[in-house]
Amino acid sequence: MRAIVSVAPGDIDSISYEELEPPVIESDQVRIAVRAAGVNFADLLLIQGKYQDKPAYPFAPGLEVSGVVLEGRGDAAKPLIGRRVMAAITHGGFAEEVVTDTCNVIEIPDDMSYETAATIPIAYGTSYLALTQRARLQQGEVVLVHGASGGVGLTAVEISHALGATVIATASSHEKLLIAKSYGADVLINYAQEEISSSILKVVEGVDVVFDPVGGDAFQESMHCVLPGGRILIIGFASGTVPQIPANHLLVKDISALGFSFGKVRAGSPDLMREALNQIINLWKVGQINPLVSNVLPLSDAESALKIVRDRQAKGKIALLVSED
Repeated sequence: MRAIVSVAPGDIDSISYEELEPPVIESDQVRIAVRAAGVNFADLLLIQGKYQDKPAYPFAPGLEVSGVVLEGRGDAAKPLIGRRVMAAITHGGFAEEVVTDTCNVIEIPDDMSYETAATIPIAYGTSYLALTQRARLQQGEVVLVHGASGGVGLTAVEISHALGATVIATASSHEKLLIAKSYGADVLINYAQEEISSSILKVVEGVDVVFDPVGGDAFQESMHCVLPGGRILIIGFASGTVPQIPANHLLVKDISALGFSFGKVRAGSPDLMREALNQIINLWKVGQINPLVSNVLPLSDAESALKIVRDRQAKGKIALLVSED
């Protein structure tokens, strides 16, 4: 099969588009003919050898896919044969075929495009579970979302809005903030032109929940405007800087810093992941979420897609088109 292949830790230009041996299927697994794959910041870490999961080389990156089930082993897998599905996986999505455990697979509606479905599991799964399960977001609370037009940040804006929260969005440009506004943001802050914490305190007394996939200065600014009882969700470090959290500030301000890893939920609580993804599909059916797929590139051009993510130029999500129907 054709795939994007990583043979050793390296930068984006270390990957290649070539033949890779198809994965072997085992009990309670399915083989999916991949139609589209979502592109994530974590794929960069996989290629660099910096991700928490380190597949054996050679491997294909790619943590989320959509497609059609070709083959299934086990009682739960066999009914999925021939069905349109999406799946959250450990790696291997940037390829014509992928094998994964049946518990990672969710059927998708007939009218949902493969490009849309391929970009749902990681970003929407992260936002939904982090906000509802970790932060216990309540209707009427105030949520601060950093990187609000990016792949994960924009989904946090949408989910927070759908849950009845007031949403404050930060981004680096007016154009990006307009996207966040169209997806439900109530207050817009251009952090390239204004200080985050002082701008927030001009409009509200503080925030209840911070959704932070950026880290760095954004995290430090968040510490200044979280209300007592507030929760800071640590989602990632797209800025490249991992913040150091002063424990005394958490104590004195009576706030919590909560890490969240979608991969850990997928591995340890697949039923919870499946429930969340089905809820997200229901929100899509009623029009409460509308995934923004800003770029669709062919699988052979994965390098360009990864560079867009690396340079933080993505608006919404990016999909790789692997094959047509």
